[in-house]
Amino acid sequence: MENKNDARHFLDLIQRSRRGKFKIYVGMSAGVGKTYRMLQEAHSLLRSGIDVKIGYIETHNRAETHALLDGLPVIPRRRLFYRGKDIDEMDTQAILNLRPEVVIVDELAHTNIEGSKNEKRWQDVIDILEAGINVISAINIQHIESLNEDVRRITGIEVKERVPDSVLRLADEMVNIDLTADELIARLEQGKIYREDKIAQALRNFFKPDQILQLRELALKEVASQVLRKVETQVPSTVSIRHERLLACISSNDKTAKAIIRKTARLANYYNSAHWYVLYVELPKESPDKIPLDRQRHLINNFKLATELGAEVLNIQGTKISDVILETTTEKKITTVCIGKPHFGIIRVILATNSFRRLLDSLSSSNVDLVILS
Repeated sequence: MENKNDARHFLDLIQRSRRGKFKIYVGMSAGVGKTYRMLQEAHSLLRSGIDVKIGYIETHNRAETHALLDGLPVIPRRRLFYRGKDIDEMDTQAILNLRPEVVIVDELAHTNIEGSKNEKRWQDVIDILEAGINVISAINIQHIESLNEDVRRITGIEVKERVPDSVLRLADEMVNIDLTADELIARLEQGKIYREDKIAQALRNFFKPDQILQLRELALKEVASQVLRKVETQVPSTVSIRHERLLACISSNDKTAKAIIRKTARLANYYNSAHWYVLYVELPKESPDKIPLDRQRHLINNFKLATELGAEVLNIQGTKISDVILETTTEKKITTVCIGKPHFGIIRVILATNSFRRLLDSLSSSNVDLVILS
């Protein structure tokens, strides 16, 4: 068994060495200068004799950014007729055929039009990386899947286009493009982000100082956690550390199961946890022929979200939730169990039994942490 694991590890190393390098510029919002910096880097690479091409760039008609396109080789976009209008999309196949050393791909979270090979641009980027082509891309913090709830809490906006955290973990380098709230608002007022007729609305909605500060904090933390992951995985250490393995517990009743899954994903990212799980205990009253269709649909969506965020989903039949949690904790060598607050479904079920104290005692004696998420 160990020989198989060794062989698989060596194969992973070979595949990683063949894959293109991936650099991501991260910003707290539109207008911080991600595209500008990518184009500056493209010019620098070109002067150094590197075969760099623009796969897709969106300047949003910002004069300073648009001017930087001069002198850079641009791969023509695919022009498609969709729902009564012409639409430009990145030509992924042309990139793969031309095989530049480096390609610039803006707006990582973009959704491709129906009928494209991939639904999302980040999937196109993975195809390009796997072909051995290096990619420089960009993303705003609000498009990161596990931060969706935090962004909605801060801005009141539900961001539809999102990128799984697993894509960001592929990055060999992540760079935060940082501005203070005053600097960003000044850029907006000077017309460097949006047209004049949109400035007042932007100042009333997204570009409020307190919101910018909170989004800035999220961006700084995201890039800092990426650096920490790199240090832990690439810098040799003689100190023995505990490798975290997290278990998120949800039920079909959890209206906030998505929040539990996303917050556990954030913890898994923070601890650089290679293994984390989402556990759903299927009680007899929740068998497929008895569970209401709306709950079944929510469960399926939650399982899909968990998988996209890198979790392994465990759907286990049982009569006592606490017993299944304990058995799973032992079997999967879990170090941290994550559950919701008492008004969430699963903990209410546990509290309704006499086994909650036994669960706490068992986790404590096994040196397993219990995290109750807000």
